[in-house]
Amino acid sequence: MSFQSLGLSEPLLKAISKKGYETPSPIQEKAIPPVLQGRDVLASAQTGTGKTAGFTLPLLHYLSENPKEKFRPIRALILTPTRELAAQVYESVKDYSTFLNIKSAVIFGGVNQKPQVATLRRGVDVLVATPGRLLDLQNQNLLSIKRVEVFVLDEADRMLDMGFLRDIERVMKLMPDKRQNLMFSATFSKDIRKLANSILNNPVQVEATPENSTVDAISQKVYRVAKNKKTGLIIKLISEGNWKQVLVFTRTKHGANRLTKKMVSAGISAAAIHGNKSQGARTKALAGFKNGSVRVMVATDIAARGLDIPLLPHVVNFELPNISEDYVHRIGRTGRAGANGQALSLVSADETSYLKSIEKLIDERIEVEIVEGFEPDPNASTEPIKPGQNRQQGRGNRNSNPRQSSRNKNHASKRKSNNSRRRNDRRN
Repeated sequence: MSFQSLGLSEPLLKAISKKGYETPSPIQEKAIPPVLQGRDVLASAQTGTGKTAGFTLPLLHYLSENPKEKFRPIRALILTPTRELAAQVYESVKDYSTFLNIKSAVIFGGVNQKPQVATLRRGVDVLVATPGRLLDLQNQNLLSIKRVEVFVLDEADRMLDMGFLRDIERVMKLMPDKRQNLMFSATFSKDIRKLANSILNNPVQVEATPENSTVDAISQKVYRVAKNKKTGLIIKLISEGNWKQVLVFTRTKHGANRLTKKMVSAGISAAAIHGNKSQGARTKALAGFKNGSVRVMVATDIAARGLDIPLLPHVVNFELPNISEDYVHRIGRTGRAGANGQALSLVSADETSYLKSIEKLIDERIEVEIVEGFEPDPNASTEPIKPGQNRQQGRGNRNSNPRQSSRNKNHASKRKSNNSRRRNDRRN
């Protein structure tokens, strides 16, 4: 099948050709026709399957074929969970609308709002946004989405993971009832289907790949290793393998920072990317990773979601995710566009239950290897360590000092307050 056979306009076909694409991906083949027909669509597609073009191309076709008045109200809204994904979707919109009279903009938090507002005032047809900044500007009466004709909710599963449900509901109330709705998600969980029922009207359901499946082109391997030897092992693998581009996942922001520092100390160029980093720092790190000046990018799940890195050869789980589906999202960053990729996981004793859950989800036993000098600790507990808990705490609190106990409670209260504040900050 060709893009031309999908019924897209000549200017769009010209832009597609300019980007070097010849045939549509499976999700594009399945999603574009019903979107062009004006149907609501619920699509299951992971990052890297070409899903962005699956909604961007027909959306731009509709807007260009049905031009409106000179003043440009926001006619299409694409809502994304993260700044990085918003920026990438915006770039796709710009690229595909090269030969169209379509204006687009992107808004997200973490940066000065003034340039974004100035762009909106000049008139915008397509707006790509994160929920926090969108609602913030709307509350200041600096934008209106009362004229939206097409609404796209991208990476809906991650939206829910990040606690954006109430924000989505608020956004829905600000748009007209009569509109076309497109919802893209990596998985079709019960919560996703419930959300879809509240947004979509008699939708067409399409899937690019079987739900929760891993990519055949990805080679998976587990290295069993003692927890305190993980850093040494990953440095050894990267150095001796002469890996040039490696995406490494940690569970926490602080863990990402620590590992990055140790990489740099070992002579490996590395950068961390997570929610505590400024937008400028995140953009710089991603640019360096793409152009080869940074060999290793250490990321948390939320920061890495939506990153589009072509032909990424290596993904390493420095720590396994405690949510099995996140493993699929992580390793899906490699093995794209028909290229081979390698996904490696460093697994310590306390992550044993996570590994079993992952293997159950993907219905596959992952090959295990042990490297001499980095053997697992035979005496280590296989009980998962809870967030904020160290191994000693996991064996019970041996400190009976009431002052110490009170001090610990105060620290826990402060942590809870800080975590709540960080969640609020992240929404912008």
